[in-house]
Order: sequence, then structure tokens, then C-alpha cells
Amino acid sequence: MLEEPWNQAEIHEECGVFGVYAPGRDVARLTFFGLYALQHRGQEGAGITTCDGQATYSHKGMGLISQVFNEQNLSPLKGHLGIGHTRYSTTGSSHIRNVQPYLIETIDGPLALGHNGNLTNAVQLRQGLLKRGVGLSSTSDSEVIVQMLAAPAEIQWHKNGHTDEDRWIGRIRAFMQVAEGAYTLTILTRDAIYAVRDPMGLRPLCLGELDGGYVVASESCALLTIGAQYLREIEPGEVVRLDRNGVTSMAGQASPGRALCSFEYVYFARPDSLLENQIVHDVRQRLGRQLAREAPVPADIVVGVPDSATPAAIGYSLESGLPYTEGLIKNRYIGRTFIQPDSQLRQVGVRLKYNPLTANLKGKRVVLIDDSIVRGTTVAPLLQLLREGGASEIHVRVSSPPVRHPCFMGVDMATRKELIANKLTIDEIRQQIGADSLAFLSLEGMLAAMEETQEPSQCGHCTACFSGRYPINIPEWLFSDSRENLVFEKVWGN
Repeated sequence: MLEEPWNQAEIHEECGVFGVYAPGRDVARLTFFGLYALQHRGQEGAGITTCDGQATYSHKGMGLISQVFNEQNLSPLKGHLGIGHTRYSTTGSSHIRNVQPYLIETIDGPLALGHNGNLTNAVQLRQGLLKRGVGLSSTSDSEVIVQMLAAPAEIQWHKNGHTDEDRWIGRIRAFMQVAEGAYTLTILTRDAIYAVRDPMGLRPLCLGELDGGYVVASESCALLTIGAQYLREIEPGEVVRLDRNGVTSMAGQASPGRALCSFEYVYFARPDSLLENQIVHDVRQRLGRQLAREAPVPADIVVGVPDSATPAAIGYSLESGLPYTEGLIKNRYIGRTFIQPDSQLRQVGVRLKYNPLTANLKGKRVVLIDDSIVRGTTVAPLLQLLREGGASEIHVRVSSPPVRHPCFMGVDMATRKELIANKLTIDEIRQQIGADSLAFLSLEGMLAAMEETQEPSQCGHCTACFSGRYPINIPEWLFSDSRENLVFEKVWGN
């Protein structure tokens, strides 16, 4: 059944994936540091699987990368092939059995999988596997993928005498023909690493080179962390194989058009990552500049909600001429503990995470820049902190449009009834959060900022959470606010 992290205040991307082929290198250690760079994409669980051409080795656990791995459990992970995964679940319960990579044995040897994204037809695919007698041990759509790759009924490669490599490519293509939704995959076999991106490129994936080896990762920041050179993006619908022959690119499925998630630019991706040949930090500054042009306001200072809104706040400051300064200090380690606050501390809420910088706020008219408002449960306490810090006026400016629609492509973004912009007008939101004024970036302005330096043929972004225009078909039952029970009924027939 779908997991229920929907009551949390923040939005979360589902996962980060990493894969490396590097003969003579400690691939487990490389994968560890690659995942460390992708920690922002998932903090719930992590795993690494390696292969030496004969045997496979794996370790995974619940928690942050630094909590799951140590020298003792990394050292046994031998081999020259490795994949890793860091997870925040949008489907599948918070349980060790749902932590990836998944590793199984097949007729053609070991198969391990790391998946970022969400299949919108996972229920139908799951039912097909169950009807074929395939047992499933988890509630994740990622296990559905690995079982489909293990033994697709549609292909009988053994009868035709194809090589093992051909078998895996055939299986991947067979999966891509029936899969609907968002996915980037790293796949480990006995001889190679495969990287796969869905035909619309909804989730990011890139390729790098490392000392005679090759690396794939959700974001380019992971390549830089381990000293790899960024080569390019994996194209939508492309399958890339990394092995002793180098990099082999193959068509997996034709792309109907690009639709990279716009929230990668707004919030998810690290600011130093490269997406579509653009530094994310630069794009976020352009979002802030466009916001200043669309929604100016008389004020004294510009303050960003740390950390993801900082580049947009700098852009707003540069365009408006208002000085940028820090107004909120973030405790960057509060989210790194599993110790839950008691009832009294829970009432303190955002005070555990932020403190106002009174010296910069006292008597000032503040423009507060946030990257998005989803439920509205975080921004209201932040405004209260700013007022307690001495701000005389607070004008909230948001560097993305109002989020009015849920996401089904791998992002934890609440149900429709929980989205504040789905229920209230802009002025009603302003009143509820306690701002003196409130304005959002227009959809047209956001797209213009994201696509400013791109060739027209390379443009194309998913804006479903803002516009309601989904790039893929979404089953109607997924829009139900009680969809957890619906999934349970559809999977198990209750």
C-alpha cells in the first residue's frame, strides 16, 4: 500500500541513485561518497550492492548514509561494479525490506536494482506478477520493476541463442514498453551496470568518467564529490551500459517529449548540480529576479528561507536593489537525529530548526523569499519568528507558482485537500500565514527563467503540480484522498 508520509510539513523527493564501473578501485567507498552527495534526495534508508564478476555483496539499512555504513560493513563489499541508493519513500512502507538496492538471483545471474521515481500503473503491473505466481515481499513499486526485469514472460531470449548482454537489454526494453510514470534505474548484473531513464526524462540522471571507469548518478554533484568528470545527461528513453567495453548507448523507448520535473530546479536538486546544462543555483537566481520583476514591494531587506530559497532571495535582491541579508539561522543538524521531541518540544515546532537574527530584523520591512508553499504549515511559524525578531512588516514572495495539484511521479506532495492553494485564494493564504502581502511567481515567469538559456528543442518541463497538466496518463483513483485504502484493495482484491 502507499506509504503515509503525507502529514509531514516538508515535501520530499523519493530517491537518489548511483552506479559505478571502476576496475581497480574501491567501488563501495566510491558509492558511499556518491550517495553522501545525494543525501538530500532521501534520508530514510540507504544501500550499496557490489559485484566482482562472480559473487555479489550487499549492505543496507534504515537511516542516513553515515548511520547505515561504517568501515566494518563497507570493507566486505568487493568488486569493480557497484550501485547505491538513498531512499525517501512515496510508495512502500518505511521498513528495511523496502530499502534498496533490491538484489535477487535470476537464471542469468544476479540482478540488483536502484529506482528513483514512481510508476503510475504499478498496481496493474503488480497484479500481473501475482497472477504469474511471482511472490512479492515488499509494498514498493521498485520490487515490481526488479521482478519484471528478472523474468518477463514476453521475451524468450534463451531459445534464440542471444548473449547475456542481449538478454538484459531485451528485458529492459520490455519493461519500458509497459511501464508508465517516472523512473531512473541503476541496474547491476554480473558483467555490467545499466542506467535507464524514462522516455520523458521526468527524473534526472547523468553520466561521468572516472580513471578508466564510468559513473552514473541522479545529480552531477555526486560525480564531482568522487572526482569524476561530468560527460552528459542520460537522454530520455535511453539505456546506457557500463562495462569492459566502455559506455554503450542504446535506445530503450522513443521519447514523446521532455518533461523534467520543474521542482528539481525550484527545490530538490543541489544548487551546485548541473541540469540540462544549467547550474541549478543560476536558475534559482533567475527565478528570484523574475519574481522581483513580477512582484515588487517597498521594503528594507530581502531574507531567504534557508537553504533552498537562498539563491532566489539573492536574485530578488539583485533585481530589486534591496539589500540581501540573513534573517533566519538554520540548525542544519536537527534533522540528523532519530530522537523524537517530546510533546512540549513538538509544540515549539520550527523553533527547533530556525532562530531569528534580531540584529538584522529589528524595525525592518522584510521581503521573505520562499521557494514554495505546499501545506502552509511551515511558513506561518517562520513569520511569527520574524515578527518576534523585530520585523515591522513581512512581505512573502514565492519563487514558484501556487501548488494546487498532487504529484504522482515520485514526489511526496500531499493530497489535494492538504494543498493550501487548492483550498484557499492567495489573499486567504496571506491571512492564514499572517503576511502583510503575498505573491507567487507566475507559471509563465517560472518557465521563462528555467528555459532562458536553453535551445527551444531542448525545452520541456513537467508543471503538473502547478498547472494540473500531467505529461502522462494518471489513473483517476490516484486522485482520491483515501488512495492508500484504494491501493490496498486493488492490489489484494479486498
